[in-house]
Amino acid sequence: MRQLSLRQAEALAQQALRAAGAPQRVASSVAQALVAAEADGLASHGLMRLPYYADQAASGKVRAAAEPVVERRAPALLHVDAREGFAYPAIELALAEGGRLAREQGLALAAVGDSHHAGVMGHHVEAAARDGLVALAFANTQAALAPWGGKKALFGTNPIAFACPRATGAPLVIDLSVSAAARGKIVVARDKGESIPPDWAFDPEGRPTTDPAQALKGALAPFGGAKGACLALMVEILAGALTGSAFSHEAGSMFDAEGAPPRLGQLFLLIDPQRLGGAATLARVESLLAAMLDQDGVRLPGARRLALREKAQTEGIRIPAALFEELSRRAAQEPAKV
Repeated sequence: MRQLSLRQAEALAQQALRAAGAPQRVASSVAQALVAAEADGLASHGLMRLPYYADQAASGKVRAAAEPVVERRAPALLHVDAREGFAYPAIELALAEGGRLAREQGLALAAVGDSHHAGVMGHHVEAAARDGLVALAFANTQAALAPWGGKKALFGTNPIAFACPRATGAPLVIDLSVSAAARGKIVVARDKGESIPPDWAFDPEGRPTTDPAQALKGALAPFGGAKGACLALMVEILAGALTGSAFSHEAGSMFDAEGAPPRLGQLFLLIDPQRLGGAATLARVESLLAAMLDQDGVRLPGARRLALREKAQTEGIRIPAALFEELSRRAAQEPAKV
């Protein structure tokens, strides 16, 4: 393993992305998102993604220099065209403009279309909550789940995230995918030569498997059985159909540099709580959280993530030595002209 400060990790990621053709503003946005995932202990959405990102930028599968375009389609409705570029700059624009509208109108809906991998969805809603907004987000991803009773992957792991500001301290953040395990965790297990639990996925014949390679050829298991599969369908409609993006089974792979762009979608609902319950809203939230914590063994969602983040601020992060060498090799290349 290799120990890096957060600043060192961001600089390394930026250099690797610049070498692949990303302009500085995009490289900075993407690098910050990936390192933030590492700091929160979410390595499956962290720097292990960067070689895939960089190869796609170099091949043109993702338009690294794309400038997202925002259009206001109704008083409280925005559409952001990511233009087949990285998701992070487009989402930043959607949240900035959507947040302004939410404070003006009381709520706003921001749709991001023709996008890419959105990373940790909890980070996006957390940013909105730090600005005083309640936020709900949906994203579709590369096909990984079969419809309930089927064998062929059709839906993505399709994360759903929620965040609420608190009277003091960090916002409450809930971040989950509709699969029993994130696809990225299975990719990590495959790359490490490790097995996976038998309830995570099915092989191409629909049989439970502990082999991550077979799982990636087959389909992931939804959490909660048929209920999880129904949630996956719901997110496909919200994040795919409403944003004018590809459905998960139509999306290009996010783990190779060939083929068509993913063209995925993200949808954000932003609410100004001051327009409803006012200051009493946050007091009510605190009373509910306090009632939870009164019970032994209960911790709030995100408590582990925040503890790891605080630790990373002082101690940095650790990444596999092979990944560090790969990123260093890429960062040493001459920056591509954009």
